[in-house]
Amino acid sequence: MIGLILYFVSVVALIGTLSSTVFLGLAIVGVVRFRSDVQKQLRSLPDDAHLPPVSVLKPVHGLEAQLKENIESFFCQDYPDYEILFAADQADDAALDVVREVSERYPHIRSRVLVTGTPWPNPVVYSFHRMAEAAAHEILVTTDSDVEVDPKYLREIVPPMLDPQVGLVTCLYRGKNAAGFFSGLTAIGMSVEMTAGVLVANLLEGMKFGLGPTTVVRKDSLASIGGYAALQDYIAYDFAIGNLIAKAGYRVVLSGHIINHVVNQKSFRHMWQNQLRWAQTTRYSRPKGHFGSGLIFAIPYGLLGFLAAAGLGHWGIGALLLGAAMVNRLVEAWLVGWMVVRDTQVRRAPWLYPLRDLLGFAVWFASYLKLRYVWRDSRFELRGTRIALRQTSSDNR
Repeated sequence: MIGLILYFVSVVALIGTLSSTVFLGLAIVGVVRFRSDVQKQLRSLPDDAHLPPVSVLKPVHGLEAQLKENIESFFCQDYPDYEILFAADQADDAALDVVREVSERYPHIRSRVLVTGTPWPNPVVYSFHRMAEAAAHEILVTTDSDVEVDPKYLREIVPPMLDPQVGLVTCLYRGKNAAGFFSGLTAIGMSVEMTAGVLVANLLEGMKFGLGPTTVVRKDSLASIGGYAALQDYIAYDFAIGNLIAKAGYRVVLSGHIINHVVNQKSFRHMWQNQLRWAQTTRYSRPKGHFGSGLIFAIPYGLLGFLAAAGLGHWGIGALLLGAAMVNRLVEAWLVGWMVVRDTQVRRAPWLYPLRDLLGFAVWFASYLKLRYVWRDSRFELRGTRIALRQTSSDNR
């Protein structure tokens, strides 16, 4: 009986090893295509006279890690004409003091602060709604408060919107570790696992979704889906806005520009809650794709193969399966995490990604359990692709 179980486990391990190898192959092709697209985008950048004015919409919530640096990076753009709108749920939000301090140092950049309240289930979407109403320009650049950008950010992400057939632009991001080991696991997962998934999706079906840290829309393409009101109770509003705009007949473009997503998860609990929330939103937003993603991990199947083969007395085969899994993850980390998003953590500690791969599988499995998660200062539950308030909590985002 034990021998039969071990044989079954070894078959599962072999299937998982093969499927993760196929995924790596697709990711490699996706990297090649992305780098080619980046060169085309850079060659077609317009001069200042043809760059349209834009409104940057940035919701803030509390004193997040590196908040001052993140905000200041948006005031240092090499771009001829733009304004920045900030929004907070409450007038006494501590982030607004930082916003005003930074704004005063850059009086030549137009900026405004809105206090919006939280009348919609997703307060971030309501902030975007209010800021879009107040925005002076047709092109809206939405961005999270935990995002840091370089001076070429606007110059490189905005130009695709000059094509009237393009309804949304989004971009990849690298995780920037601001809090130690657990934060580092999340950050390298952003840089490699998330990026690889986006590149493969772009390769196989084209972009049909947005990525939350940055989306760029025009008011006409936004209006075609009913505005932000259509997204008011979606937890994965970034996925939804890209998906709805694509269904409305517009193209969604993946920019070649890479931004920093600052990660500040000091404990395992904080990291786990964030990872689970992301996994659950993906499960409901893309159910088939999320289910299939259980086969793209390599380390869990390598470990299963090693243990099963060792139990059957085939130590050499077990070592081969585990070794193949390790090589798979290290190659993916280098090609995606360094060659695409230039995450220096991949160069300093490449061993983190195999560990993250094992954690990622555990999160994927847990996403099918009925677990609650924390978002902002409230505890929410998922109802399909929608969110509903469950009870208040003192936990931080």
